[in-house]
Amino acid sequence: MKSTRLSASAHPTSLALALALAVSGLAGCTTIDLAPPVAEAVQPSGPIVQKRETITATGYAVISVQQSKNPAQQRLMAIRASKLDAYRTLTEQVYGQQLDANSTVADMMVTNDTFRTKVEGVIYGARLVSITPVGDDTYETTLSLDRDVVHELRRVFIGQVTVSAR
Repeated sequence: MKSTRLSASAHPTSLALALALAVSGLAGCTTIDLAPPVAEAVQPSGPIVQKRETITATGYAVISVQQSKNPAQQRLMAIRASKLDAYRTLTEQVYGQQLDANSTVADMMVTNDTFRTKVEGVIYGARLVSITPVGDDTYETTLSLDRDVVHELRRVFIGQVTVSAR
């Protein structure tokens, strides 16, 4: 009877291949957990970011209609005009606007229809959000005002109206 003996020198390729398969087979054995992760209950201690309620207003102004021959001066004037328009819009939101309308009717046809609006109030504490060129000939300015300031402005305004009415 003839016995077969494997030696490393006799078959180095088959021994290396067997060893590589054994090692790779063991290295590939891992446990995979298919259950979804369980979230821990976390009690929030408060908001991560303090959210403040604000009102915003946007104003616009056209550069080319500004009364100057100097283009740089026209741009600066348009920026200022857009900021004033934004303040007017904020004032409308805080105090409202007074509207006067008049219509004239003759022979069951409107012959004249006019509207006049008036905005009056004091604004302080507004925050400049942005001044942005829009297109080639316009500036846009956005302002914001905190709700607490709005309530304070209204309280002061009502106090002034009450005092002046006496």
